[in-house]
Amino acid sequence: METYAGPRRRRWRWWLLFVLFVAMPIAEIYVLIQVGQVIGVWWTILLLIADSLLGSWLIKREGGRAWRALTTSLNTGKMPARELADGALILVGGTLMLSPGFVTDAFGMLLILPFTRPVARKILTRVVTRKLLASSYVVGHGTRPGPHGGAVVQGEVIDQPEK
Repeated sequence: METYAGPRRRRWRWWLLFVLFVAMPIAEIYVLIQVGQVIGVWWTILLLIADSLLGSWLIKREGGRAWRALTTSLNTGKMPARELADGALILVGGTLMLSPGFVTDAFGMLLILPFTRPVARKILTRVVTRKLLASSYVVGHGTRPGPHGGAVVQGEVIDQPEK
């Protein structure tokens, strides 16, 4: 039987929030300052604008491809797992591309580009599979993991009539 992993999971979430809202902005500012010192302020701003334009073009191109692949898959009756994963990765990558900075743009491009997306798709598939398996029924025992890791036994509740 699985043990309760609540505090460890919460700790991981706090680290994720710390990275997203504290470490990432500090890294972005540091990289912007370093690039600005090397090539100058105006070239840095121009590079950020060019990066945004390239990102917009990539999002439009790859998003259109993912949409066409999804509709083709649905029209042929095929399960669109790969197409949905690609769409999700392009959506997250596009969101990263919209935020100003070179670090988030680099991560966004890794999720959007067609030759780097399969690696991210494998990671996404592994995470989703782990989540689905953790919440599935335990076969043969009639129990399943509860919200805190304990077993939930299916049964019937019989109310006693009041006297």
